[in-house]
Amino acid sequence: MCGIVGVISKAPVNQLIYDSLLLLQHRGQDAAGIVTMLGTKCFMHKARGMVRDVFRTRNMRALPGVVGLGQVRYPTAGNAYSEEEAQPFYVNAPFGIVLVHNGNLVNAHALKQELIDVDRRHINTESDTEVLINVLAHELEAAARDRALSPEAVFEAVRAVHKRVRGSYAVIALIAGHGLLAFRDPFGIRPLCFGESEGEDGREIVVASESVALEGTGHKLVRDVAPGEAIFVDLGGRIHTEQCAEHPRLYPCMFEYVYLARPDSVMDGVSVYQARLNLGETLAQRLISTIPPSQIDVVIPIPESSRPSAMQLAQKIGKPYREGFVKNRYVGRTFIMPGQGMRKKSVRQKLNAIASEFKGRNVLLVDDSIVRGTTSKEIVQMAREAGARKVYMASAAPPVRFPNVYGIDMPTKAELIAHDRSTEEIRQFIGADALIYQDVDAMKRVVAALNPKLDGFEASCFDGHYVTGDITAAEFDAMASDRAGQDDEEDDDRTRLALQRATEQA
Repeated sequence: MCGIVGVISKAPVNQLIYDSLLLLQHRGQDAAGIVTMLGTKCFMHKARGMVRDVFRTRNMRALPGVVGLGQVRYPTAGNAYSEEEAQPFYVNAPFGIVLVHNGNLVNAHALKQELIDVDRRHINTESDTEVLINVLAHELEAAARDRALSPEAVFEAVRAVHKRVRGSYAVIALIAGHGLLAFRDPFGIRPLCFGESEGEDGREIVVASESVALEGTGHKLVRDVAPGEAIFVDLGGRIHTEQCAEHPRLYPCMFEYVYLARPDSVMDGVSVYQARLNLGETLAQRLISTIPPSQIDVVIPIPESSRPSAMQLAQKIGKPYREGFVKNRYVGRTFIMPGQGMRKKSVRQKLNAIASEFKGRNVLLVDDSIVRGTTSKEIVQMAREAGARKVYMASAAPPVRFPNVYGIDMPTKAELIAHDRSTEEIRQFIGADALIYQDVDAMKRVVAALNPKLDGFEASCFDGHYVTGDITAAEFDAMASDRAGQDDEEDDDRTRLALQRATEQA
């Protein structure tokens, strides 16, 4: 999961891209990057860290131009500690292309070898984004070999990309001297939308991961990019669109609605906030069949994503809703922190209990999901230490039992608390007096009700069904091996960073 944005304007875009990335910061906190173009020359700055830390005044002044891209990174492939793997990526042939990408290519290894052996292109990192930009560059070169790079040639290249690439991908690219290209995988797994505004300098087109990045910068949401669709905006601001996939179907990622997206976003016609309210209502029905509401004194959410579900659940069962945890907003999301040790350590830095809301009460804690279980275990213990008589836990999402291969950081079975464990075993692990999970079918039903045009959902981490239909056991093993190697590299990099800081302080 990453946050991406692209802009074509008549005015300088560096500040607009920066503001958009701040609105998408929840989608990635590991690294950030911006590239702008002035004529055919690229200006880029990217580094590890939050948006506000990566970009200083001197960096912004060095990003001139009226077209540009930006990305906030949450690593799911490659080395999380490598600045070289931060986006955007650039290739100089043909034309000069810069690209940002949200998603995960499941055939990245095979494509990389194919690019080297057949296409004669060099790959310098372990990032699947570098693989993707080289595939696009190769297909653009083939499509424009004997003609100018027209929108038709661009769409021909995207059709070829769809045939070669497997997995999830929402892409925004700048082609030097030509315009901005955006496209989405044939299943629409990762989100992408576009909007526009009419300013003093003329029309401005913005493409972004979430609608909040458009509305928060004064742009009107036009629509989502359709699965398999490509949108090409030329330098004059004219929009060209074409469906480039043979059999597109809309299967957005369910985890976006459960956890990843901001609640004020609308994705594929579904209000994220309303989806979470609906999840709270159906979770209440599950709860009532498990625990008599008379045994619950208060409902308390685990900030932030679970609040709408917890409020709706509390209203449904007729119990008071209270804020029992205060969140330190200056600590990153534990879910997207690399390394289990760092994740566990940060829980108490991130949350603090309000003892008066727990003392002597039977409390129902509501979380958006339970992935690895370590955070839930710490939170249950915090509630008991604050004086709770009994601690019940409810998850607005079903058990996460299967690896996700489409761009969420849960790629191995060993990391998932619910894999090969019963609900009772999970309850014992986290130390709760009762544990209630959302039902998979109910989850799909209440979110789908918000947009009948959806074909379904990518919900593989809950139901084990991979919508692309091409995930093999060998690929799971390869991803698990990569994960182990990546963790080793991160441990080495953390050691090097610690030594470097110690040397600097000395």
